Amino acid sequence: MTTFLTRDGTELYYKDWGSGKPVLFSHGWPLDADMWEYQMQYLSSRGYRTIAFDRRGFGRSSQPWNGYDYDTFADDIAQLIEHLDLRDVTLVGFSMGGGDVSRYIGRHGTGRVAKLALLGAVTPIFGKTADHPQGVDQAVFDGIKAGLLQDRAQFIADFAAPFYGINHGQQVSLGVLTQTLNIALLASLKGTIDCVTAFAGTDFRGDLAKVDVPTLVIHGDDDQIVPLEATGKLAAELIPGAELKVYAGAPHGFAVTHAEQLNEDLLAFLAQ
Repeated sequence: MTTFLTRDGTELYYKDWGSGKPVLFSHGWPLDADMWEYQMQYLSSRGYRTIAFDRRGFGRSSQPWNGYDYDTFADDIAQLIEHLDLRDVTLVGFSMGGGDVSRYIGRHGTGRVAKLALLGAVTPIFGKTADHPQGVDQAVFDGIKAGLLQDRAQFIADFAAPFYGINHGQQVSLGVLTQTLNIALLASLKGTIDCVTAFAGTDFRGDLAKVDVPTLVIHGDDDQIVPLEATGKLAAELIPGAELKVYAGAPHGFAVTHAEQLNEDLLAFLAQ
């Protein structure tokens, strides 16, 4: 496996396909780099270098006890970018991964960044606060953590229905559901729970204010996990010149249900 060590000794796995202008993918919760395999195959077959990593605590990366916060996630990305000496890289973040690529820009700037894509992302802020009343109530996040502690495997198996919109008529194969569960169960229980705390309580508005590169925001209007009106729509309004694409009827997991449309939109964005 291809790995590198972060400065705190955490081993991070990554895959690096193709050659050309680099595209770095950051995955959602509770997944890993494999969620991007169709996007990576598509783009690397069309002249791009695609890189995806397993976040600390997930997939094939180390499972440290600590470090499940967005400053650390952003610094892990910075170290990977430096390790591979990526320049003019397009950052693509899905769901909680949209937070860490945004926090990367907030902490490390855009000197190495060409473009940004936020897909079903938790930016600018996911949880409900006094100045963000449309956010998701804390009780929802508490329920997720309780479900994980009681029976993680069953909780994640059940979570697939709203994630992929199966309960709203989306069609997803048994193979996809099996792969999703297998990927999720590779993760550390501690990391899986701590990441809920991280994405529930982190405010990325200051990070988005520092975005000064072309940005594409894609969100499904039937996202039952990360609601469009409370996240993607606001993120696009906060980033000057950002383009918002709303996928009609799409669930949170549109990288699977709308893979062809997403691949074409990413390719067009990269080619601009």
